[in-house]
Amino acid sequence: MTSSALRIVTRESPLALWQANFVRDALCTLHPQLDVEILGISTQADRLLESSMLSLGGKGAFVKELEQKLLNGQADIAVHSMKDVSINLPEGLVIPVVLEREDPRDVLVSNHYQCLADLPAGGRVGTSSLRRKSQLMAKRPDLQILDIRGNVGTRLRKLDEGQFDALLLAAAGVKRLGLQDRIREYFTIESMLPAVSQGVLGIEMQADNTEVLSLIEPLADETTQLCVNAERALNRRLGGDCYVPVAAHAEIEGSQLTLNALVGRLDGSEIIQSVTSGPAKEAETLGDKLGRELLDRGADDILQELRDSSA
Repeated sequence: MTSSALRIVTRESPLALWQANFVRDALCTLHPQLDVEILGISTQADRLLESSMLSLGGKGAFVKELEQKLLNGQADIAVHSMKDVSINLPEGLVIPVVLEREDPRDVLVSNHYQCLADLPAGGRVGTSSLRRKSQLMAKRPDLQILDIRGNVGTRLRKLDEGQFDALLLAAAGVKRLGLQDRIREYFTIESMLPAVSQGVLGIEMQADNTEVLSLIEPLADETTQLCVNAERALNRRLGGDCYVPVAAHAEIEGSQLTLNALVGRLDGSEIIQSVTSGPAKEAETLGDKLGRELLDRGADDILQELRDSSA
């Protein structure tokens, strides 16, 4: 970057562009003399919509091409949905700033049914998330859970065309796009545990660029950062960097952090879930501890079977 210009690299999906523009606007408010440019790119994961996320290498496929732009100096920062970010970042890159969390819940979107309970046996529900599939099958094994790829607009179009009876989506993305009127039911955190870091935006940059860091640091939210630290530490212990049915959500009240997490079989036949609490300042330790507990209770067998089946 120059002293008066900053380049943000982003995917070209409407939601990714919204997120990049949100960060740009916040930076311009903080630094009125700063010229912020947005560089949109189409990633392989965006182009190959007929391929499964597993075959593309998991959700990190949305991020790796943006990271390459950072590494080769073509961009200064990248804005990510933290639920898409791999546990292990490329050498030389860091995510020093996460913004205040948006609504972390999942939602049901449907044109004909007001809630999950209203869906008839055999109802077709679209989701690309193994985490959602596992929890949904545990509640409603009589439904057809069908894979769906594409951005929010593409998924809604397929719903409107009658290919699905309902969709499961992240509330944060639907709200950010101003489409909350399409939501029929908000799942509670307890009834549909979210993805690790769902609803959180993170800013990635080269580790040694102190000038960029000084510009973005005021956007950081400490409470969200501690929650993300706990959730990602749990995911790291579970080896959840690949595309696996892991869910986790941390909340802070006062000085105490509570972390709820689960690992489930894809058919919903077994859900291993636990919760832990402790000082928020020990967020990563709490996450790692809960990950160990889930592994000891059988999560390791579930995750290994999934890895073996996808090898």
